[in-house]
Amino acid sequence: MSHATTAQDGQLTEPSVTTADVEQQVQVAGGKDIALEPIQPSSSATNGDLNLTRTETPGPEYSVFSRGSRRWIIFMAAVASFVSPMTATIYYPALVPLSRDLGVSISLINLTVTSYMIFQAIIPSMYGDLGDTAGRRPALFLSFTIYLFANIGLALQRSYPALLVLRMIQACGNSGTIALGFAVVADLVTSSERGKYMGIIYCGINVGPTLAPVLGGIFSAYLGWPSIFWFSAILAVVWLIPFLLVVPETCRAVVGNGSIPPQRWNRTLFEIIKGRKEAPGQTIERPKLRFPNPIYTLKIIFNKEMSLILLYSSILYLDFVIVAATLGTLFQKTYGFSDLEVGLCYLPYGAGCCISSVGQGYILDWNYRRVAKKVGFKIDRRRGDNLLNFPLEKARLETVTPVIVLGVGTLVAYGWVLQAKASVAVPLVLQFIIGLCFPGSFSVMNTLIVDLYPKAPATASAANNMARCLLGAAGTAFIEPLFLKIGYGWAFTIFGALPAMLSPLLFVIQKYGPQWRKEKHAAEEDGE
Repeated sequence: MSHATTAQDGQLTEPSVTTADVEQQVQVAGGKDIALEPIQPSSSATNGDLNLTRTETPGPEYSVFSRGSRRWIIFMAAVASFVSPMTATIYYPALVPLSRDLGVSISLINLTVTSYMIFQAIIPSMYGDLGDTAGRRPALFLSFTIYLFANIGLALQRSYPALLVLRMIQACGNSGTIALGFAVVADLVTSSERGKYMGIIYCGINVGPTLAPVLGGIFSAYLGWPSIFWFSAILAVVWLIPFLLVVPETCRAVVGNGSIPPQRWNRTLFEIIKGRKEAPGQTIERPKLRFPNPIYTLKIIFNKEMSLILLYSSILYLDFVIVAATLGTLFQKTYGFSDLEVGLCYLPYGAGCCISSVGQGYILDWNYRRVAKKVGFKIDRRRGDNLLNFPLEKARLETVTPVIVLGVGTLVAYGWVLQAKASVAVPLVLQFIIGLCFPGSFSVMNTLIVDLYPKAPATASAANNMARCLLGAAGTAFIEPLFLKIGYGWAFTIFGALPAMLSPLLFVIQKYGPQWRKEKHAAEEDGE
């Protein structure tokens, strides 16, 4: 069975009940089979025009979860997504104290940052495949359990080898939360409303780098560096309790649109105590449980359209992470700030990130409706939209170009302002603008990625995570030598030039993406 689409008459629809490799059928009492028919276009494009209209056909709604339930589940997913970037940046103020207490050089301590990012790039491919087959709950439970025990170990260790190994285990624990958070949104929300909910997940992601350095500075200065890891362990427990009690499974390969109960071992404690029963006469063919396979993530990376999207998204992420990773050292060297003062300097950057993530989500949904109206495409918020003939790439990427232009210009100015040692207010304002531009831009790219892979949104998000984190790790490894060689101004000019030089990729994706999607869909049908 297919994981998220229904194929018929060459049309691709978003899932209405389950995810499967071929058209799903729901067996109802009495032994009759009712096929869930895809929505048929009332007119087709001619001569290359996308003059599309659609009629809504009766059938199960996209998600049976109430609006309140969906908001609660997505809120918990956003908090889970907050953990991974929070863990990465709360650690920065402790680098010098750890170096001093463990008696090792800063270079060796920096190795724990690089190894953390490498594992954050690779491990989500395992969580993505697990989440798309076994479900979101088992994957998230495993993630937070590993994370909890790794933090306890980090708080108790007092040697560099233990620190290095446990930081890698810590990354193995929290690295899958972001990809799984995006997958939860894809489970619950149709593409026409997905932008603002993806923005909520990205808001959780961006709150981490905003607050974590401040918290890390306070903990390190007043309670010692072990308190950073005790705080992370407590946060994991606080999240796990409501998750185990009342956050239900949403994976469409497991519960369809939410109307089919998951396996008993995959239910909340509330569902187990309440004794939720199987829906009368209904069955679902679920994927067979198997060991997670990262090969599926690699296949997505080398897809024609996805490779271009991932390349550009990774370049945007590189610029974002370079600013965040170097902010502390640059402000200490340039302005002589303390660890706590440096932590406070992250607030304007993080505020811009949060505003852009939420705002860009609403803009995405607005532009989706605008493009749909322009081409005569009727949006079906109840069952989901047929995206095969919809100019999806245009609806998503049109909004990102002017933002990238502003972000690139601001990034270049940021480097030269720091080199000139201007008043601290100037780079702080520029940080805010950079935060407004780059996170919102690659959140748009990630929304498009989830739209393109409704069958396996967690695996697709993991592919994005792998590509951008590997590039980010390489960038952070080379940025300090680059600063020493050519200075702050030219270094940030080079990084700003990368998305500018590759910007034609956005137009290539918009022009050829729809055709590539059709070719991919035809190849999938031929292989069934």
